[in-house]
Amino acid sequence: MTPEQEKHARLVEQLRRTFGSTVMPLFSDHAVVEIMLNPDGKILVERHGRGIEEVGSLTPHQARNIVNLAAASLETIVNTDRPIVEGALPAEFDRARFEGLVPPLVTETTFAIRLRPRTVHSLDDYVEREIMTPDQADQIRQAVRDRQNILVSGGTGSGKTTLLNAILAEIAGITGLDQRIVMIEDTSELKCDARNVVQLLTSSAAKIDMTVLLKATLRLRPDRIIVGEVRDGAALALLKAWNTGHPGGAATLHANNPHAALLRLDQLCQEAGVPPQQDLIREAVDIVIQIARDATARSGRRITDLLRVKCD
Repeated sequence: MTPEQEKHARLVEQLRRTFGSTVMPLFSDHAVVEIMLNPDGKILVERHGRGIEEVGSLTPHQARNIVNLAAASLETIVNTDRPIVEGALPAEFDRARFEGLVPPLVTETTFAIRLRPRTVHSLDDYVEREIMTPDQADQIRQAVRDRQNILVSGGTGSGKTTLLNAILAEIAGITGLDQRIVMIEDTSELKCDARNVVQLLTSSAAKIDMTVLLKATLRLRPDRIIVGEVRDGAALALLKAWNTGHPGGAATLHANNPHAALLRLDQLCQEAGVPPQQDLIREAVDIVIQIARDATARSGRRITDLLRVKCD
């Protein structure tokens, strides 16, 4: 074992011990979506279809140790001058997405761990669980077959990425080597079992953001371009890519309804220093699927709207 491997093994073991008997088993629970620690020390867990529940607590010392170790695994530090740490945990924790904050941003150390989906649900699963109707599933399948560009919109924790994975499963089911799928993310959450897939990750350390990757993608002979989440001026590069011979892509976006999603997409484009891009959006985006939390729904989530942009 090399010195680097020994260092990594020690850090992983420290993380396991610090997470302790309350948190560590959650990484093996395939129903767990998110593990959260509040400033009051409460550990909250969200599971598919069961909402959020309290499962235990951590002391401020334990919480700070976890954030410090997560920062070390990302080769950075966290302190009062740099009170936020974000990125993927080591592979031994399935590269779950970690977001940690320390004082003075919060009264006590706080973090959220978003676990990668271990199971990809099909559109039939969504229908069976009454998250979408059979007609909505048929419309999404048709959009995939017709190589329409799909925007999945929803609030935080609404299930956008899980739905995008279901759409990717549909894409994988109808594509072969002739269609090259390029997926771009900040942290690895998407899964696609298609035969010709390239997965790209941004890197803050190397200063490679999504805009840079989208430009690089165009030189990788993509047929379908998938973006895990559109957040900033990279929206302009994505729309241009979708609109220049690369139909059949998909992406997620934070918004409360389809029309708000299109407005937010325009606002993100303007962050790249361009005027409003309504015409480009109408040309590039074919369909917006809105997913939302719904406490009255059987699975806690529901497709609330399906907007066809070029028809509406």
